[in-house]
Amino acid sequence: MKAIIFNLLAWIMLPVMDGFAKYLSADMPVLQITWARYFFTVVFTLPVMMIFYRNQLVWTDKPKLQLIRGIILLTANICFFYAISVISLAKALTLAFVAPLIVTAFSPFFLGEKVGVRRWTAVIIGFIGSLVVIRPGFVEINLASFAALGTGIMYGFYLIITRKLSTSDNPLLTLLLTGSVGLVIISILMPFVWVKPTVSQWSMMASIGLFACIGHLFLILSLKYADASKLAPFSYFEIITNILIGYYFFNDFPDNWTFLGLFIIVFSGLYISRREIIIKNT
Repeated sequence: MKAIIFNLLAWIMLPVMDGFAKYLSADMPVLQITWARYFFTVVFTLPVMMIFYRNQLVWTDKPKLQLIRGIILLTANICFFYAISVISLAKALTLAFVAPLIVTAFSPFFLGEKVGVRRWTAVIIGFIGSLVVIRPGFVEINLASFAALGTGIMYGFYLIITRKLSTSDNPLLTLLLTGSVGLVIISILMPFVWVKPTVSQWSMMASIGLFACIGHLFLILSLKYADASKLAPFSYFEIITNILIGYYFFNDFPDNWTFLGLFIIVFSGLYISRREIIIKNT
């Protein structure tokens, strides 16, 4: 029960971060918002790590893989923050939900896992769901929708690398290194895009990092009490928080096609998760 509570709390906190990012995107560059997410996450995370988990922070055996993971997540964050600056939170997140499908599709090549016909079918159906949301040929295609889809693709590869690192590196170290890699890279670009924030904007930028830190810590705590495969279905709770924030603060509500695509993608993801649990237990 503790695992479920911590996991659901994480999926309540992280969409709040997205809400602040979307609000700031009206007046600030996406790259600067991404920088804030990384800078303040590291600022809030580092003291917690050093005070409570210092003895667990043993240096990684796979620095190159950690670097690649950090770059991939940074790219995913930039794509997602750009997407939500143009389209609704719910639509962007729906398209990003293809991440578990990407993990299943590429796990045979990168993780050596066997994927049967049933899961391959679920992957194909899930991608059909993303086409339902984008509706190419029926509505005008915009870059933001592809950026959201790109977020899911990049996040899928991020999860694959996370699985590879989970056998060798402490998850707390991985969280800290990922934030540090993203911060160093995105900081190089700041002199070219920086817009001087107001006091209110500084507070919201800090809030992005704070909610990201709290959300990821809740995820780490949830994984102490249950396997990731068993908690995976609860990640879809994020869309509920996302829709509520989009509706009450941005007057955005998903249309019927987005809901249909969401249902298809979530159903495919849940089926894949269920099959993985069955196969693991047999």
